[in-house]
Amino acid sequence: MPEDETLARRFRFLVPIFFCLFAAAWASAQTPPLKDSAAQITIGPSVAPLYRPWKLRMGDSPLDQNTHGPLWADPAFDDSQWETVDLTPQSGRFDPNIGISGYVPGWTAKGHPGYSGYAWYRIRVRLAARPGENLALAGPLDMDDGYQVFANGALLGSFGDFSGKTPIIYYSQPRMFPLLKGTTETTPQPGMPDASSVVLAFRVWMEPYTLTNTPDAGGFHTAPLVGDEGTIAAEYQNLWVELIRSYALAAVEACLFLLLAVVSFSLILFDRTDRVYGWMGVFFLLYSTVFALLAYDSLTESVSVRADTVMQAFTYPLATAAWVMVWWVWFRLHRPAWLPRAVAGLLVLLIVSDLLGQDLFADVVPHTMSAAFHVLSLVVRLAMLALTLWIVVEGIRLHGLDGWLALPAVLLYGVARVQTELGILHVRAIWFPFGLHVSLSVLSSLLLIAVLALLLLRRLLLSVHRQRLMALDVKQAQEVQQVILPEAHTMFPGLKVECEYRPALEVGGDFFQIVPHATDGSLLIVAGDVAGKGLKAGMLVALLIGAIRTAAQFNPDPLVVMETLNQRLLGRGDCCATCLALRIDADGSVSVVNAGHVAPYLNGQPVAIEGSLPLGLLKAPEFSMMRFRLLEGDRLMLLSDGIVEATDKEGQLFGFARVQELLRTASSASQIASAAQSFGQEDDISVISVTRVTVLEAARA
Repeated sequence: MPEDETLARRFRFLVPIFFCLFAAAWASAQTPPLKDSAAQITIGPSVAPLYRPWKLRMGDSPLDQNTHGPLWADPAFDDSQWETVDLTPQSGRFDPNIGISGYVPGWTAKGHPGYSGYAWYRIRVRLAARPGENLALAGPLDMDDGYQVFANGALLGSFGDFSGKTPIIYYSQPRMFPLLKGTTETTPQPGMPDASSVVLAFRVWMEPYTLTNTPDAGGFHTAPLVGDEGTIAAEYQNLWVELIRSYALAAVEACLFLLLAVVSFSLILFDRTDRVYGWMGVFFLLYSTVFALLAYDSLTESVSVRADTVMQAFTYPLATAAWVMVWWVWFRLHRPAWLPRAVAGLLVLLIVSDLLGQDLFADVVPHTMSAAFHVLSLVVRLAMLALTLWIVVEGIRLHGLDGWLALPAVLLYGVARVQTELGILHVRAIWFPFGLHVSLSVLSSLLLIAVLALLLLRRLLLSVHRQRLMALDVKQAQEVQQVILPEAHTMFPGLKVECEYRPALEVGGDFFQIVPHATDGSLLIVAGDVAGKGLKAGMLVALLIGAIRTAAQFNPDPLVVMETLNQRLLGRGDCCATCLALRIDADGSVSVVNAGHVAPYLNGQPVAIEGSLPLGLLKAPEFSMMRFRLLEGDRLMLLSDGIVEATDKEGQLFGFARVQELLRTASSASQIASAAQSFGQEDDISVISVTRVTVLEAARA
């Protein structure tokens, strides 16, 4: 091939390369150079985080004398001497308290430790929007604590209430602000480098007590976002989803603890003797309130952070004190007797130290003193944890398995109560399994719920077993009481006796005995009513019946029997009983001794016997006594006060008038008892009917 032809081909190959280089150089010459102080962002249907270059200055802006607006919001203000801040997050960083992703340490980690109050962030951004697009700004999702945002000196909006002397702030939430309307360029501003440049300025306020609760506190922890309005709105919704996801488990925990509280309080109705259900119900209710407030206050602007902190200064200590008492009652400890009072004292100290240790009253309490109270709060919490651990150790020593089962619950609660301090020490306390935010506090609380539910179930099963044993005891006591009561119908020489007994509960407090004399043909009848009902009254009835049978063997005189019963009841606390003892001789003579019991009725009319005090109140009481004679055909009725005190649904008593009318019409003791019972039984009902008959009639019967 000729040499000139070869050169021509090579030249044709280089022509396109030279043409591309020339076009690139011409395009570069036509593009104006970027300013170093502004970020270049071309906005389409997208969103961009404003990572840098931010300018930061501590303090608050002076007011412009002409516009009366903040001077540091003016786009022409020279912020070149301010410090530069980069909000670009490191990979895998997240908020140590709530788990928001894209976390950046605040100003306390960037040369301003211990500072709280106002600070300003500024950034200059060039925005190029497509025709007809509206641009918007999404405020930082995670920041301390409230802010106002300005665009080229104009106030766009705020998060928090800045109308007063001190801003009212809330837990961080997403905010969206319209930025540009219907144009790709901003209105030219004096002093601006070009017309498309926008200066965004954030006036930030951080509360003093944020320093004690948040590691690396101060200002922005995530970058604001800018983009077209539709995309920002979608991102705004995503930010809300992320925030809701961060507090979702708190709401779940609130519901679970509330459910456990309802179960615990319901178990009180099942077993009133076990006080632990009440204490556990109080603890569960308080802890449910803690998590409910956390979720509600973090997702709404109904309660400020300051008010929420004050409420937590009461709810957390109350829950911690209730927690100690749960295990004190759980293991039925009584020594040392001063421990409940010590818990009450620590509770007061913890509330005070939590209130003063949060820098809530920075105008009155210096920060150094507040920090000391914060340390005191930690010491008191650890002291309460130590008390709880000691109680559990005692439970292990006394009850074995119950104590070992309680130990994990106590340790889990202790971990949950010091998570804030662990976060400040940069101990990892948050994980994200399956994209869900799980903190050490949430994890320990969920495990605590599971452990306590198992312990509560085990306690319930033990209570059920104990209730069954108690029911068996009551049934046996009822059977014993039926054995020691006289038969319903009995004939004695010259006397026909009918008895009817209707206890209000399984075991009653009414008692009566009919003891015939073996030689002289007399009959001793003793009837009474022990104060109270149930098993305790039934046991006292057994004691008195034994005393009646013993006394009657030696001396069946009614007065002697009553004195013996009075001695048996003396010195037994609040034990007392009304009683009526009478002896009917073979000739019909009746000797009656009364100790506060309902007077007997003779042929439907009350016997005129004076009243007196019940048994068991005085060492040497004066009993009411009288004598009369039973003729053939006479009927003597002994009634308990359960008949007179029967009450219907309207609250009306059966009363003495109805008793007298009933005695005129009823032909048997059973009819009298049934009438009072159907009227509305409130107390034990017992009726003894004694009719004088001829000896031959009694023998034939």
